[in-house]
Formats: sequence, structure tokens, C-alpha cells
Amino acid sequence: MMSERLYQLGVLLSLLLLCAVMAILSPRFLAFDNLMNVASQAAVIAIISIGMFLAILTAGIDLSVGSVLALSAMMLGIASDRWGFGPFLSIVVCLGTGALLGLANGLLLTKLHLPHPFISTLGMQKMARGIALFVTAAMPISMFPREIQFLGNESFGQVPVSFILVALLYVGMYFFLNRTATGRYIYAVGGNKEAARLSGIKVNYILNLVYVISGFMAALGGLVLAGRVNAVYPLAGLEYETDAIAAVIIGGASFFGGIGSIGNTIIGVLLIAVLRNGLNLLNVDSAFQTFAIGAVIVVAVAVDVFRQKVMKSAN
Repeated sequence: MMSERLYQLGVLLSLLLLCAVMAILSPRFLAFDNLMNVASQAAVIAIISIGMFLAILTAGIDLSVGSVLALSAMMLGIASDRWGFGPFLSIVVCLGTGALLGLANGLLLTKLHLPHPFISTLGMQKMARGIALFVTAAMPISMFPREIQFLGNESFGQVPVSFILVALLYVGMYFFLNRTATGRYIYAVGGNKEAARLSGIKVNYILNLVYVISGFMAALGGLVLAGRVNAVYPLAGLEYETDAIAAVIIGGASFFGGIGSIGNTIIGVLLIAVLRNGLNLLNVDSAFQTFAIGAVIVVAVAVDVFRQKVMKSAN
């Protein structure tokens, strides 16, 4: 639709305008090292936002991604440091933990029939964080092998591996959503669950798949974060779900489901990352940074509500 294309263009122009403003206010902003730093710092939120995008696309939400990241990362640390697993098996434990927690989110929704993903994922948020604190006595684990650090700490030339990973994930997700039947089913379930069910789509399977992917992406984000800081800690990922939700909504996805583009989600991620980086370069107080991100979320949701009204009136 024309209104959707105009919104998408507006998001891209907003990112370019923000970059221009930051470049004027801080000459350091456009330095190659700083731009690569922005890309590296944005990688974890970008990965988590893929899962969040899928959840919101189905008219749901995943409030547990930050806690799932933390617990998955702690399991990575326990497997490597305490159980003596090799790097690759430890990574499997990490990613498997995230996928299982995501499946639990899906089953709470589809089998226990909790009224909304807000409830099930909020519960998982608290449970996963509590388990992460309990299994490690709230202590961090550090000093990982190079293989575990690879995704978060290595570079090809001056380009971070995490940046390349994000690019591959977004390209892959674009083709999954737009070139496969399952991808189109996800849009259909978000647009109208009952109509999708009457059309023969296995709605519960799609919802379970979405939350498994979301959990897996949260765990992958935890792996990247562990590699970047060479440590895992049970309070990792606090408020990451807020940034992921903001990125998805800024990117044009609708809380009402069925509308959104994975390509625009990365623009939302970059907009938040650029805003944070620019404010840091300008030595703006962290409290105001938090306020600014909150204001952006409110504006994005307000625009989404207005857009829905325009679409309904047009129909």
C-alpha cells in the first residue's frame, strides 16, 4: 500500500537525518572506527529484534528475550567452565536452551491457552531470570575459548564478524518470510488467526515456531554478547526487550499484527543505535538517553495507531 511505502521511506529518511545531525554535532561520529563500533554494539539487539519482529507480526510479543538471553548465556558458561564441555557443544547447549525456552513460551500460549503472549512471556521473563541467578549464585563466568568468542570479538579486516552475522541473518529471514509458504503463513496468522485457521493453516504450529525462533535468536544474541565481553552474567540483557520492541515498531511493524518488513526492522535497530551512540559522543546523561528511547517508542506506537485508523477508513 502507498501509505506503508511512505512510512517505510519516512523511517529511512529519519535515520539519514539523524546521522546527518549527529555528524554535524560530533565530527567523530562519521569516523570509520565509530561506525563499526555502532554496528558491533547494535548486533545483539539486531539479532533479538528478529525474533521480536516475528512475535509482533503474529499480533503477539515476547517480553522474555532479555532473560532468555541471560539464562542461555549462563548455560553456555556452565557447560564450558563447570561441565568441561568443548566450545561447540557448549554453544549447542546455549542455543538449545534458548530454543527450549521459546518453545515453552509457545506452548503456554497454544496448549494452556493463556489469554495473551504478554502474560506467558512476562512469566517466562521472571522465571528465566530467577533461574539464571540461582544456577550461578548470581556470579559471572568469564574467560572463554576463542571459538566461543568468535562471533562477538573477531573481525575480518576492520569489519566485525557480528556485523556480517547480522547481515546474513536478515537476508535469510527476508527470504524465509517472503519466499516460503511458512513465512507467508506467519503474516496470515498475524492478519487474522481465525481466517488463517479456516484456510487450513496450522496456527498453533506457526505460533510455536515463532516463539522457538525468538528464543533461539535471544540465545544467539547471548552468544555474541558473551564473545564480545568474554564473560556471561545473570543480569545480562536487562531491558533488551524494550529496545527490540522499539526497533520493530519504529521499523513499521504493527502491534495489531500482519504488517511489517524485516528490512525495516534493521533500520529501526540502527536508528536506536545511532541515537545512543550520538548521545554518548555528546556526553549526554544516561537518564536522558533512557527518556529519549522511551519517547521514540511512544511516538512510534502513536503513529502505528494513527496508521491503522487511516487504513480502516480507506477500506
